[in-house]
Amino acid sequence: MPKIRRKNLPRALMAHLLDRIERRHVSVEQLVLFSNWCSTEPEVPEGEWYKRFSGLIACGEGEMVKTFLIPGQVPHGEEVI
Repeated sequence: MPKIRRKNLPRALMAHLLDRIERRHVSVEQLVLFSNWCSTEPEVPEGEWYKRFSGLIACGEGEMVKTFLIPGQVPHGEEVI
């Protein structure tokens, strides 16, 4: 199983993630929770996946985080515990 890639993200993907953080008013606290989780080098499915936090849902595919949702939005893929 792949682990989340934290370095050398494509520029367009990084811009998309930053846009989602801004538009969805993701708090610093939620980003810290997400960052701490990423620091554990979690294994994620090869296909679509998502990880729920109290005020954020991180969505990805394989090693790449693809977007951030807020509670109430519907994620796709396998939930990562």
